[in-house]
Amino acid sequence: MDENPSDSPPDDAPDDTPAPDEIPSPSDENPDPSSEIELHDLPDNSGLRLIGAAEGEEDRVDRSLRPSRLDEFVGQAAVKEALDIAISAAQERREPLDHALFYGPPGLGKTTLARIISAEMGVSLRTTSGPALARAGDLAAILNSLQEHDVLFIDEVHRIPRGIEEVLYPAMEDFALDIMMGKGPGARPLRLTLKPFTLIAATTRYALLSSPLRDRFGVVHRLDFYSASELKGLVLRNAAKLNVQITDDGADTLARRSRGTPRIANRLLRRVRDYAQVRADGVITSPVCGDALRQLQIDELGLDERDRELLRAIAERFGGGPVGLDTLSASIAEETDTVMDVYEPFLLQLGFLERTPRGRIATAAAYAHLGLDRDAPATTRSLFRSDD
Repeated sequence: MDENPSDSPPDDAPDDTPAPDEIPSPSDENPDPSSEIELHDLPDNSGLRLIGAAEGEEDRVDRSLRPSRLDEFVGQAAVKEALDIAISAAQERREPLDHALFYGPPGLGKTTLARIISAEMGVSLRTTSGPALARAGDLAAILNSLQEHDVLFIDEVHRIPRGIEEVLYPAMEDFALDIMMGKGPGARPLRLTLKPFTLIAATTRYALLSSPLRDRFGVVHRLDFYSASELKGLVLRNAAKLNVQITDDGADTLARRSRGTPRIANRLLRRVRDYAQVRADGVITSPVCGDALRQLQIDELGLDERDRELLRAIAERFGGGPVGLDTLSASIAEETDTVMDVYEPFLLQLGFLERTPRGRIATAAAYAHLGLDRDAPATTRSLFRSDD
């Protein structure tokens, strides 16, 4: 980017600005986030993977099960159609896709859609997460390394510190990066031009995003739980990829116990495959699937022992509620975010739980599923299981 000539130092003035190949890595001396970016905060990390440890076997299998093109993606028909139109239009105009935001419960395909979009656009994908962006310079370095029309995916975007979030505003609107050259009284601002790119963000906590950030996304979609028929198609397709024999009724049983979530369906498919290989003849039928899931303590609705423990805590210890989120979380030894983001969405979807201003309430359907008497008085029990 061209600099204002009137601001340039005279030829004989000493130049303290480091050359591009002399730019040091960000220092750890001042870990506090700041929205001010200095030139020396921009390391060359184009050859680094931004997040993630070494990939294990489960990670590689899970990645192999993910669709790579939009027409392979199962479910979310309205979202797929809208994305197909937006991608085709952007390709015809030879422009980057508008910045996109996906939100909804975990495991529904937000990260997969980001990978699909980059593949459909024929560009590179850079991946990071909100908690990984500890300093404004970290985000600025990533933005500065993007090539034209690249996709930057930020998972858990609601966890980006507010000061660092402000770096995104000019980057998203003007494809520009505001930095500071020098230090002290002689410091002066400089705006760097970024190559046009697409930011794709994912969050499970849409309400925690600030209005200025939400308003800068041109494409916003909520991902909903999948139907049993959609998950059945996904199970049959992925069983073929894993070279696993599965019957139609076996796929139906597994799909109905997957909590409407593809990630859980894929995980259960791998576990039921193991059970069928060791305890059966290698073929996943409905009875084999049922036996495997019972061994995993997953009931006919897809609830596991932790789900049932949460419902029993409300019903037995707190008389059906209402009970506050913090109290409920402490009673089952879980983090409040885990209860809110992992357990509650599906229980609310089933109608087993109600959220009220005073707290959580177990419904009549929850009592019936657990086989409990709704009129029974609240009880207390040991934190530790009995050996009986």
